[in-house]
Order: sequence, then C-alpha cells, then structure tokens
Amino acid sequence: MDLLAAIPSPHSGVIHIGPLTIHMYGLMLLLAIAACIALTGYRWVRWGGDWDLIFRVAVWGVGFGIVGARAYHDVTSWNQVPNKWWGPFAVWQGGLGVWGGILLGCLAGAWIVRRSGNPVRLMMDAVAPGLLLAQGIGRWGNWFNQELFGKPTSLPWKLKIDEAHRPTGYFQYSYFHPTFLYEFVYDCVGVGLLLLIDSRFRLKRPALFSLYVSYYCFGRFFEELLRIDPSHKFGPLRLNAYVSIVCFVVSTAFFIWWQFIREESTEDRPRATPVTPPGPAMAVPKGRVRPSR
Repeated sequence: MDLLAAIPSPHSGVIHIGPLTIHMYGLMLLLAIAACIALTGYRWVRWGGDWDLIFRVAVWGVGFGIVGARAYHDVTSWNQVPNKWWGPFAVWQGGLGVWGGILLGCLAGAWIVRRSGNPVRLMMDAVAPGLLLAQGIGRWGNWFNQELFGKPTSLPWKLKIDEAHRPTGYFQYSYFHPTFLYEFVYDCVGVGLLLLIDSRFRLKRPALFSLYVSYYCFGRFFEELLRIDPSHKFGPLRLNAYVSIVCFVVSTAFFIWWQFIREESTEDRPRATPVTPPGPAMAVPKGRVRPSR
C-alpha cells in the first residue's frame, strides 16, 4: 500500500538497445535543448527574425553552456568528480551547474547575435522562457540518476530512492522529497508567467530576462533548503543558496531600475531594417528585427 503512494525511481539511468547505450540523463538534456530552441525560435520568428540565427545561437550557446555548466560543477564540487582522467568531463554521470551553463552559454549566444547585427537585448528576452523550460525538463535527468533529491518525507508524493543512492546519514530512510518534480512544476509555471507578462506589459528589453533570473533564483533558494546531496556549506546555507540570493538581489534590482527608473532609448525597441527581397520591392513591417546574415 505504501508503494502506491510514492513515486518510484528507475533502477538504472541507462537503457540498452542492442549495441546502443542510451544515457537517460543525456537524453533529457537533448529534449530540454530542443524545447528551448523550439520556444525561442517561435518567439523570434514572430518578432520578425529567422530560424537561421536561432540555430547558430543554439550551436554555440549549447556547446559553451555545457562547458560552463561542467566547469562550475568541477570547481564548486571538486570532491564529487570521478577520480579518472575523464572525470572532469563525465557529464553522462550528472554534475552540471546551471549557473555556469547559463552564464557561458548566454555570453556565446550574445556574441553570435551581435555579430549578426541583431539586438542582443531582444534575443535575451526571446530566449528567457525557453531557458526556464529547458531547466525544468532537464531535471528529469536527476530522477533517472536518483540524485539531487530532498530530505526524507512521508508525503503522498514521496520519492523512493534505492539504498545505493542514499547519502551518508540517510541509509535508514527510503522516501525523500522529489525536488526534481518540484523544480519541473515550478519552472513550467514560470514559463507561463513570463509569457503572460511579456504579452500584457510593455517591457524594456531585456527586462524579461532579468525577471526569469529572479524567478528561478527565488525558487532555487528554497529548493536548496530541501536538498541533502553533498555540497559545500558556509554557515547555515549551501553554496548555491548564497548564489541564489546574490543573483536574485542583483537581477531584481536591475529589473526595477531598468523598467521603472531608467529612461528608454531607441535601442530598447526592435530595429526596423528594410530588406530588399527578390522581385518587386516590398515594405517591411515596422518593428521587425534585422534578419541574420
């Protein structure tokens, strides 16, 4: 009866199909990336852009994002890196820090957008809901790996964790908070809120991106209070809890200043760049972004 009121965990994060080995953590990352590209591309095209730039940003952003995410994990959780030559690169075993991934991925993407002649601020707001959606989907990889769960609990939605995956001091417990599910639901709700805000209010770009950072960090702080996976602590809080606080304060202060105090400039609005297509000249709708080259 107890099993019926609990979320089961996969006993393995790997699926074998003949000679093919599929790491579900990696598959979830691919699904997350695809969802982000789809949502961002839809928004960007609606604003007058094209898919070519989205794909180029995705290639560079994802590549550098994975490097940044793994580097953040290796630096802040060096004691969890496998003691092998390939240990620092073992993303298939989990261990990606979202902070490093978003930072380096966004910097690489911004560079591509700037080189194309399009407004970076506009792209930041185009991608914000997609990034949050990707983060929520990516958390399902933690479920397959039986990692990053929360404290023991007896709630009806408790998560069953095999003994081999329980951290030191918790071997006597079988059920834990499914923090992967909490973040997935929280992030999906956030995607809806960001899209609603963007459609109802006139934002000064990249105000939506700063709201995305604030929203995620607010929820991540409380998630860190639940998680029991090994992490460096300073005083009563885990390292990522402090990172959440700092990022939340900075992004929220930026949003307030940028949206309500700073005077709007022409750069805050989409550029209207005439394009001469083959054949007779056609008028370009006002507010279109500059197509990539």
